[in-house]
Amino acid sequence: MRVFSGIQPSGPLHLGNYLGAVRQWVDAQSSDAFYCVVDLHALTLEISPDALREQTIDLLATLMASGLDPEICTIFIQSQVSYHAQLNWLLECVSTYGELSRMVAFKEKSQRQEGYRVGLLTYPVLMAADILLYETEEVPVGDDQRQHLELTRDVAEKFNHRFGETFRVPVGTQPKVAARVMDLQEPTRKMSKSISSPLGKLNMFDSPRDIEKKITKAVTDTDGEVRFDWPKKPGVSNLLEIFASLSGETPAQVAARYTRYGELKSDLAALVIETLAPLKRRHDELLASPDELRRVAARGAEKAAAVAGMVYQRAAAAMGLA
Repeated sequence: MRVFSGIQPSGPLHLGNYLGAVRQWVDAQSSDAFYCVVDLHALTLEISPDALREQTIDLLATLMASGLDPEICTIFIQSQVSYHAQLNWLLECVSTYGELSRMVAFKEKSQRQEGYRVGLLTYPVLMAADILLYETEEVPVGDDQRQHLELTRDVAEKFNHRFGETFRVPVGTQPKVAARVMDLQEPTRKMSKSISSPLGKLNMFDSPRDIEKKITKAVTDTDGEVRFDWPKKPGVSNLLEIFASLSGETPAQVAARYTRYGELKSDLAALVIETLAPLKRRHDELLASPDELRRVAARGAEKAAAVAGMVYQRAAAAMGLA
């Protein structure tokens, strides 16, 4: 089963990124899996060249520390495979402004940016190119990316209808729990690299002290009952989902063991620390050898280009390009 997914080097990954995306990648890795640091997408942000380079290598180390093995799957950096940008243009020429302007992410982000970049509108097409280049069958996606995947499917079907069967139409997969980890301070809003407050976002490599502090201060409610109930108890339900995702239980099973929020938070903090500590150690080891990380990226890009090049040439020929 061919799998593809990617993630932006826009800052340290948080627990939601790990539970909702990266851990799925690790579980699904095989010789037919392609995982990508999508640095071209990060250009839609206000980011310096030095920061982008540093964060790209740091993210590569994070993915490998989380369990992705370049001897098993293909790990690469998006900009090192030129076919992503090339196919993006072909797909932009079959996409419409109406489709892109209806994207929820565009509506939300454009409201927060004065004079937003055109790339903020069109990056879902680049995401479609990323996916379609690898004849992808399954895309592990977080809940907030489902609309973008649907656009990818629509673009592929439109292209196939107009130019002949060219692209495989992928489907999305999600984890059963913690597909959308919420902000610890505002549990009705998704945990975010850019929006969450310092206490609302739990980074993968926060110190044990900071993890304990953030979980202890996580918003719950005043009735004191540990119960899994998203509509009425989003704060507690968020903590229960995180706990269940890490322990392999259901949120209801976790809730049944607790009568007080304090005990739940204490045990959750200990579990998060225990889970992430070995990943942090491996991450630091990998970052100590940046040249080796670059060699991993180069090997991955070569493997990815061999597949992407064939798909790009097929699409270009279908559209009449010599």
